[in-house]
Amino acid sequence: MIKHLVKGALALALTAGLAHADEYPSESITLIVPYSPGGNGDITSRFIADKASDIMGVNFVVENRAGGGAFIGINSCANADPDGYTICFISTSPITVRPHVIEAPYDPMTDLTYLGQFMLSKQPVIVRDDGKFNSIDDVIAFAKENPGQLRWSAAVPRGGPHLATEAMFRAEDAVTTFLPSKGGAVELANLLSGTIDLAVISDYGPALDNGEIKILAETSPGRNPQAPDAPTLSELGYPLELASFFALAAPAGLSEEVIATWDDTMKQITDSEEFKTLMDRIKGQGAYLNSADFTARVRADFEAMGEATQTYGLAN
Repeated sequence: MIKHLVKGALALALTAGLAHADEYPSESITLIVPYSPGGNGDITSRFIADKASDIMGVNFVVENRAGGGAFIGINSCANADPDGYTICFISTSPITVRPHVIEAPYDPMTDLTYLGQFMLSKQPVIVRDDGKFNSIDDVIAFAKENPGQLRWSAAVPRGGPHLATEAMFRAEDAVTTFLPSKGGAVELANLLSGTIDLAVISDYGPALDNGEIKILAETSPGRNPQAPDAPTLSELGYPLELASFFALAAPAGLSEEVIATWDDTMKQITDSEEFKTLMDRIKGQGAYLNSADFTARVRADFEAMGEATQTYGLAN
């Protein structure tokens, strides 16, 4: 009798242990940021990790794995176990744009699970406030009169803002010098120090508030609320205009349970007053999409960008 009771107790304990092991999350989660510290991708990722930790009741470890225009960090995420304990921050360029113009180590259509979008980011063309440029016309005139002397950069080489700006210069037959970098925070520092003349980045908020930079144009759809008089590249007659999302992804093959957990978590985070305050501070636009809706958007944008890069001769 005692033997049967012990066996029953062990079986019950084992069953309870297995059930607990199946609950998500039950251990620390690693969030990979494929950019350098200090930029908006890093800032928002750390905010998401902090709030998700409160909601989920587990610790988050944020790791910056910059390099390769975000390919390195995202590839390490794509190759992790699909158990929900390794996720990554993603943005538009390394998902829907750069794979069309340079070989990526992952396939955005098959190697990732898209957990959801939390923000849309403006990507303006900016210059120093005390510099010689006051309009895009000034930039184009200088570039045409001084071939190769205009030095500029974008947060992600061969990303959406880079290609939109490059398409503008090509349309004007203007020869410029593009200097790649590891992120928007780095390029803002390069702009303010005079290393470059122009930047196309999202990490401009504090510098704009401090009067250090000015916005000449917006590369994404719709005028920038921080500079409503600055036109979009499309309004100026240039061919490419690309929306820029901030989102989270995980390896392909994630369970529906994990996806549902993140749907709920991200909705709570993006509805919070703290998130809205962060958006105001970094000049971002909160824009939540759950996993299903965001996945559909990624697939549509990937196809459209493939056609655009072919049309404008920017594909690899």
